[in-house]
Parts: sequence; C-alpha cells; structure tokens
Amino acid sequence: MQSFRTELENPIVEQDIIDLEKKIRLFREGKIHDEKFRSLRLARGVYGQRQPGVQMVRIKLPFGKVTFKQLLRIADVSDEYASSNLHLTTRQDIQIHYVSLDRTPQLWADLEKDDVTLREACGNTVRNVTASPTSGIDPTEPFDVSPYAQGVFEYLLRNPVNQDMPRKFKISFSANDDDTAFSFAHDLGFIPKINANGERGFKVLLGGGLGAQPILANMVNEFLPEDQLVPYIESTLRVFDRYGERNNRNKARLKYVIQKLGLDEVLNLIQQERIANKVKSYKINTEAVAVPALPEPIEFGEVAVSDPFRYEQWLATNVFEQKQKGYYGVYIKVETGDIPTDKARKLVALLQPLAGDEIRVTQNQGLLLKYVRKEAFPTLFNGLAELGMAAPGFDSVADVTTCPGTDTCNLGISNSMTFARVVEGLIYDEYEELIYNRDIKIKISGCMNSCGQHSMAHIGFHGSSLKAGTKVLPSMQVMLGGGVVGDGVGRAGDRVIKVPAKRATDVLRMVLNDYKANSVENEVFHGYYDRQGKDYFYQMLKPLADLTTLKDEDFVDWGHVEEYEKAIGVGECAGVVIDLVATLLFESDEKLEWANQSFNGGAWADAIYHSYNVFINSAKALLLDKGINSSTQAGIIREFDAQYVTTGELALEGSFNDLVLQINKNEPSEEFATDYKAQAEAFLAAVKTKREAILQS
Repeated sequence: MQSFRTELENPIVEQDIIDLEKKIRLFREGKIHDEKFRSLRLARGVYGQRQPGVQMVRIKLPFGKVTFKQLLRIADVSDEYASSNLHLTTRQDIQIHYVSLDRTPQLWADLEKDDVTLREACGNTVRNVTASPTSGIDPTEPFDVSPYAQGVFEYLLRNPVNQDMPRKFKISFSANDDDTAFSFAHDLGFIPKINANGERGFKVLLGGGLGAQPILANMVNEFLPEDQLVPYIESTLRVFDRYGERNNRNKARLKYVIQKLGLDEVLNLIQQERIANKVKSYKINTEAVAVPALPEPIEFGEVAVSDPFRYEQWLATNVFEQKQKGYYGVYIKVETGDIPTDKARKLVALLQPLAGDEIRVTQNQGLLLKYVRKEAFPTLFNGLAELGMAAPGFDSVADVTTCPGTDTCNLGISNSMTFARVVEGLIYDEYEELIYNRDIKIKISGCMNSCGQHSMAHIGFHGSSLKAGTKVLPSMQVMLGGGVVGDGVGRAGDRVIKVPAKRATDVLRMVLNDYKANSVENEVFHGYYDRQGKDYFYQMLKPLADLTTLKDEDFVDWGHVEEYEKAIGVGECAGVVIDLVATLLFESDEKLEWANQSFNGGAWADAIYHSYNVFINSAKALLLDKGINSSTQAGIIREFDAQYVTTGELALEGSFNDLVLQINKNEPSEEFATDYKAQAEAFLAAVKTKREAILQS
C-alpha cells in the first residue's frame, strides 16, 4: 500500500485507505470478527451484493455534483474494478457493482485522485447529503443551498459524532417550497427561507423516513438562522447516537426515537446537547460551490435536427431557463439509472463544448446539465439521440424511479429493474400524452424498504411474494396517493392491494384509464385519489388479485425465464450489532487511541466524543458478561449503574451516569477534554481488570 503515501496529497485520506487495507488483511487472517469488519467496510462505502464474493461500492457525491473529469475517473474505475456500468441512485450517488473486496483500497485511492470519496456512503453514518439538483440555477430559489449542503458534508465527514450511530441518518436541502429534495422524508430536511430582515435561514423538518413504515417529518422550526444550521445538526446527531435503538434495526431510525420519547422531549434533549457542540455558531462559506467552467461560445450555423417531433417534445419536457439569463438547464432521462461506461465517456465528449462543467445526479436517477446556450440545443439533442439519451418526459409519468432490486440487492424480493423498463415502454406506447404530466410519479422498489421511494409515489409498487397452494409467486404491493405537497408537507401512499407481479402493468392501465375517465377538469392526482377513496381503488383492482385465475407466466418474475424462487439475503443497509465482549474492548482501545490523536491535534470536541465512546463501549462489554444487551447508549448508562455501581462490583466516585454525562454539561475546552479523557482511560483500565477477574473465576 506504499503507493497511497506517494500519490495522495491528503494524509487523512491516505491513512483511511491504508487502514482499510490493513483491516481487510486482518479480517482475511481471522483476527477481526466478521460483524466488526462489516461495520467498518460499510462506513467506507463497501456493501455486500446478492451475488457471493463480490461487493457493491457506493461513490459519495455530495448533492449529486460531479465534474466531467470526475465522471471520467469513475468510469475508468468501473472498467478497472467493476462491471463497466454506472448506476445513479435516488440519493444522488453513483454505484458500481461486482467489485472484489481485496481491491477496494486501491479503487478508493484511484477515486481520491480526483477528489471523490467512498467514506460514509453506507453504514451507520450520515449518508450522502442531498439537495435539489436545480439549486444554484433555479429561478424561484430564495438562495443557492448548494454551499450549505457542501458545508454540512465537509463538517460531518469523519466527525466522531456520526461514525457508529444506531443506524443511517439522512439530510436533504430543497431549493424552494416545491421541496424537490423531499424534506418530509428525511431525518433532517431543510427548506431555504429569507425573513423580514432579509436574513437567510431554513425551515426545519425533523424525524421523517421511508422504509417499511414511512413516517412524515415534523416541522420543528419555521426559521433557523443559517449560522445555527450546523450546530443544530450536530446536537441532533448526538441525541440520536445516545437514544437510538441498537438491537432491533427495524426500530433504529430517529423517527422511532421521536415515537418512543415524544417530540417535545427529543427537542429538549437536542437543546441540552448544544453546550457540548464543537461550535455554537458556524458560518457557511457561500462561495464554496463556484460557478462551473463554461464552454467557449460556438458558431453552430444551421443544424438539422435528427427527429423534429421528438425534439419538440424534448424541448417542452427536458429544458428550462435558468435564473442566469441566456442559459438553460437540460435534463437527461436515464433509463433505470444505468449508464454503461463507454456511453458515459461519449456523453462527456459531447457535453464539454456545450455545457458547464458540472453535472448533477437527480433524485429520480437522471442527470441535469447546466449553462447550455439556446443555440446549442439542436447539436446537443442530436448527440444525445445518438447515445439513446434524448428521451422526452423527464420527471413525468414516463420517468420511472427504481432500485436495483433482485439484480444485485440482498434484500430484493422481486424484480424492479425490468419491470421499470416495461412500465416506461407502456407509457410511451399507450399513453404518450402523459410525457407532459409531471403531476403523477411512478416509483418501484424490489422490497418494502423504499430505496426506490415507492411509498412517496402517486403510483408506487414494491416487490413482495404470494403463496398459491404449495407454490410461491412474485408479486407487487400497490401503493397509491403518496407524493410531495410542498413546503415540507408530503404524503405517504396507502397500501391498496397486492397482485401477482406480471399483473402490475394491468394495475397501471386500470388506474390511468380511470383517472382519464373520471377525474374532473384540472384535477391533480391527489385530488382525484382523495375524492374516490382507497376502497374505490381496492374494489377496482380486486379482480387482479384473484389467485384462482393464475397462469404459468405468473410464476415467472419480470426479466426471468425460470420459475420464481423467493431468496432474501442478509441486508446491509446499516452495520449490524456487535455483541462480543472482546471485540467491544478492542474497540475501546481503538477509540481511546483516536481520542489521544484528536487531543494531540487540538481537536478538543472530537477527543471528548471519542472518550465518551470509550465509556459506552467498555460498559457494554461488562454488561454482556451478565447477559444484558441494552439497546441504547442511555440504557447502557442506566444498566451499568444498576448492575455494577449500585451493587459495589465496580467502585466509582458517584454514579456512572454523572461520570459519562459530563459530556453535555461542559463546554468542549482543553481542560475538560484533558480530565474527561483521563477518566475514560481509567475507566477502561478498571473494566479490563474486572473482566480479567471474571475470566479467572
């Protein structure tokens, strides 16, 4: 791994990659427990695939921004290490598949040469910070949220407060009240506002999430001043880390902490954590996301458009004028979010003389180009058409969002990718007028976990299965009525009915035909759905759920020829719980080392938080010896007092609660960092002595 030292300029990144290589080696030698290693690699964007022996690697692109050079670098990496394909995700990342675990350190090093990271793209961390792709060029935005998304990403990357949380944590920034970044579906969602004094701030949405049980976020602040954005996020993460569920991953999101403790109590706890924050006010560098390099003006002359009819449709659905006069944003619809690497290179070659050097990955798995001049439209359309990327109807009924499903995901129950292609083809063939309709969104997931955002779709499907006699067949759960309302308000779709997967196209036809026939003039889909009511649609679709009329084809999933067999692996959307005593004490040693490194670097708040984790890990290790596996850090603190301190088994001056929770009663000063770290070190030594005595006895 010596090449990392000589080729990478950032010593922190270099050490991160060297550490990953070292941990892979120790894992191969059987010296790191499998569950501990899983947690470590997930936090570095390396995720186990459905296919044994290979990994999916998630490349983290803050708010979906990627330059031409970075896209070419990612394409090169996919050719070298993966399957020569780039998959765009609903969180504005790019994923590559079929990667060997042993090659991931070098892959990461190659990406970092063009400032692309894997760090915290998966696992129990703050995932990619998303934002409306139009931010920076949107004519209706109060201000550009891109620098705020960038600032939050930079502040949290490698921050101790979010390295090993109960589960993943998602943050979004919408450009305006249209809420195209779906604030209501995030742990923290932000919508830009300007108050009466002309000051910048954000409307704050807290505790949303999709998954198997979608919960809409709570509006908790109409106007959070911009300098309080980062402190508020940090305080929230500290609360989630301490009170979040760690045993039952199905209850491990912030939304369940709010459900358990109540919103008022969670807000009170967030306020209490402010004293411990690294910063009390944080100024975002609003110049951090510069205007991209623009192409030189070109005299195009007369350019014959290859398909005039499609061109007019494309102009009407995929092009809009930016707030920067004379420039236009252009959307590219990407079928199922997949771009082969050879096509990606041709795309960059086409775009370099025609658009600004900044592409945004969109939440519906497409691309947004910026700073295109009107006179470049015919040339751009012709080039995109040659690449098969000029389809009209971006973000319309014909633009279907989907997760990878059973193609590569461990949790996939039925196929979503092929089904999405079939649905798009159906729209273009039978309902072409709907390519102008952006009111209705169709979204598909391969399971109930909503990676394809099915629960916030007007018409949503998620993979499932049905039993017919002794046989199992692939099915789709139909969900209707979800979607964005605006300004932080959203809707979760209703579960209406489950049908065999091959009949899901008939579901779509029946719903769209009924909408055309029975909606009143200018009635949006939400109004139509609410007026008719859930039972209306259940009764309409009920014949499609009749399992007495099954055909042989119903037992074969979309995209397959063999009979369906339900096979679900172990999901890795977040690291699993590590309960081995020895592993926990090993982690305590590691966290104490990190505390010392942070302290020596003058990072008092980081040193304090690492020391806090020394207390928690060490206490959990001893509790496991008594068969007590508390599901939250707050529970560990409480149980340790009850099992060890009150009983006198481990002597402390005062309670463990008072010792540990000094963290949220003191400013993060050098003096407190010195004392707290020393106390953590002494506690770890006492725990090791106690543990040794237990083993001896």
